[in-house]
Amino acid sequence: MDTIPVTKDTLDQMQKELDGLKKNERVQVIADIAEARAQGDLKENAEYHAAKERQSHIETRIQYLEDRIARSEIASHDPATMAHVSFGATVTVKNVETGKISEYTLVSPDGMDPINGKISYTSPIGKSLIGKGKGEVVEVNTPRGITKLEILDYR
Repeated sequence: MDTIPVTKDTLDQMQKELDGLKKNERVQVIADIAEARAQGDLKENAEYHAAKERQSHIETRIQYLEDRIARSEIASHDPATMAHVSFGATVTVKNVETGKISEYTLVSPDGMDPINGKISYTSPIGKSLIGKGKGEVVEVNTPRGITKLEILDYR
C-alpha cells in the first residue's frame, strides 16, 4: 500500500468531507430510499431509483476517501532547509515568453485548487518544478505547446 503525500489542510478537508458524507448524506439518502419504498411499486419509482443511484455515489466516495486518508502521510515542509522545490513548496515563476508572474503551491491531487494557485505535484507544471532550484528555467508541455518558466523563488 503506497503512501500519498498530503498537506495537513488537505487531510483535514478529506476528513471533513468524509464525516459529512457519513453523518449527513448517508443518513439522508437512507431516509429518501425508505420514503420512496413506501410509495409502492419499485419498478417504475423514479425517486427510489434516483435515491439508490445517489446512495451508490455516496458509498463510492466514502470508500475512496477512507482509502486516501488511510494511505495519507503528512509531508514535512521546512522552507528553511529546502535545497530545491519539493512537495508543499510555494513557487513563484515567470513565464519567459510573456513575463507573467505566477505563484503555485505544490499539493497532492486531492488538495488541488487551481483558482487559488494550488496545483498537483503530479501535474505537468508540478512535475517540471520538483527538484529544481531558484533561477532555473523549466519547460512545461502544455496543450498550447512548450512553455518556459523561470523559478524566481520558492518557500
